[in-house]
Amino acid sequence: MPEVSFYILSSTSEQARCIFACKLAEKAYRNGEYLYLLTESERQNKLLDDLLWTFRAGSFVPHQIHDGEAPADAVHILIGTGGAPRNWQRIIVNLSSHTPDNLEQTERILEILNADDRVKQAGRQRYRHYQQLQLAISTHKMNS
Repeated sequence: MPEVSFYILSSTSEQARCIFACKLAEKAYRNGEYLYLLTESERQNKLLDDLLWTFRAGSFVPHQIHDGEAPADAVHILIGTGGAPRNWQRIIVNLSSHTPDNLEQTERILEILNADDRVKQAGRQRYRHYQQLQLAISTHKMNS
């Protein structure tokens, strides 16, 4: 079963959550890891798609939006609203309001919350769900 890390941002900005997700994706890419960015909506997919090109000067994080088709193995970072495909289930950055599917195939879930009440409430529900599953949970308050 996966380890779960909650990253708590002080900002209420959705863009700040997505930029933090981009930083995690960049780190995974540099380490040769496959990572799935689980999103809430197509709008959030587009925001992440744009930010992965521009969030930091000089950064390049190859990625694609998952459209249900089998992605090329050369793409290490996928963005999508549905379940992560095989090979991308190991590390999931969760920006959605629900718990990822197929937890038994996941090693790490990275939850990014901010000070927005809706985001916090959904995060609390997922936290309780992970506790009920007896997963290892850590919390990190970030200065953002």
